[in-house]
Amino acid sequence: MKAKVYFTKEMTPEAVVRLYHALGLDLPGKVAVKVHSGEKGNQNYLHPEFWQPMVEEVGGTIVECNTAYGDASGGVRDNTDSHWKLLEEHGWTKYFNVDLMDAEGPDVVWPIPNGKVLKENHLGKNIEQYDSMLVLAHFKGHPMGGYGGALKQLSIGCASRAGKALIHSAGKTDDRYETWKQHADFVVFPEAMADAAMSVVEHFKGKIAFINVMKNLSVDCDCCMVAEDPCMKDIGILASLDPVAIDQACIDLVMASDDPGKEHFMERVNSRNGIHTIEAAAELGYGSREYELIEL
Repeated sequence: MKAKVYFTKEMTPEAVVRLYHALGLDLPGKVAVKVHSGEKGNQNYLHPEFWQPMVEEVGGTIVECNTAYGDASGGVRDNTDSHWKLLEEHGWTKYFNVDLMDAEGPDVVWPIPNGKVLKENHLGKNIEQYDSMLVLAHFKGHPMGGYGGALKQLSIGCASRAGKALIHSAGKTDDRYETWKQHADFVVFPEAMADAAMSVVEHFKGKIAFINVMKNLSVDCDCCMVAEDPCMKDIGILASLDPVAIDQACIDLVMASDDPGKEHFMERVNSRNGIHTIEAAAELGYGSREYELIEL
């Protein structure tokens, strides 16, 4: 059977909730809600007010992890103190319970016995306190991954600072300063992301759902302090129980668009071999590139 991906052009918080209910899955127990909280200075990230009805619907806790930035990046999310301050500045703590999952060590290490590149994933230890997960992704471009969607939220997003370094270096180092000297090429880096994502999907198997919002479609990620302005008009919101299918559907919607900005967007995706993350995840068997798009 093809995976089901639900889609609406309505760009409202209420539409997010409606799509979630279309999935027919009630996330049980303590729900981790993975978002991208936005780097300091970024103008494109989706603000907490947009996600508020959805998070409240599942009674979830916003979860994030520190980044692996080096000192030269200018970002402030690479250490717990300044990351917490930014979460407060961006309003996340005003509306929600927030868990910076790797604020205190040690990390948890999950094995990836069948990984293409990685043999283990390092994550913020608090991830094991949750019974289920809702992945809320802002679909957009990315300077290194080509694009960011559900698979990136599962991999880089859930990894601890050391785990991010491992993914970026394709397992060579967990030192955040060394990883940028040994950054993997655009073949093994997407495969490392697919490996790490698999470990999270398997941990929450049957208790995880995905929503991608195709809004503010910049070629840059919400992790960029200075991001390029969106190059395409908003497209819509998608929901699925399959992280591979939902990311593939987003790429297909970009490709099918008559928006003149799609060439610029897809140049970013293709120049970083971004679709290889989707290919590798499908090959690992935890999702399908074949899907049925159901418009609501």
